Amino acid sequence: MIHLINTLWSKNSSEGYDALKKLLDISGNSNSVYFYMDEFIEKLENGNSYFRTRALSLIAANAKWDTSGKIDKNINRILSHITDTKPITARNFIKILPNLAEQKPKLKPDILQALLNADTAGYSASMRPLVEADIKNAVNSINDL
Repeated sequence: MIHLINTLWSKNSSEGYDALKKLLDISGNSNSVYFYMDEFIEKLENGNSYFRTRALSLIAANAKWDTSGKIDKNINRILSHITDTKPITARNFIKILPNLAEQKPKLKPDILQALLNADTAGYSASMRPLVEADIKNAVNSINDL
């Protein structure tokens, strides 16, 4: 497991993505990846957008194992990535928010509020409509839960 976690943060994007896929698969069946939740939360501040995207994906994938409330305690920090500086990171994160809301129903109001209050003005004219469409889809999906 430690090898996969170390590879997750590889600057080689292909290796990092492969590790992410394996860790996501493990997360679906076991709480063993949850042990690294603090590290994932820490990586949210990393300057590398790939690292932030991987961390956000693993946080959402491990929400069902979060009995100690680490996600709840860091929800504002996590949700700030709805408007991540990199629109592709924001889009990837927004798309997984319905899963997070499903796994953490107590956080559904916070997630919806963050989505509805997201300021997309900082994105380019070509990216803004895409992010806004993702937000609309996520809100609709969460409301359907």
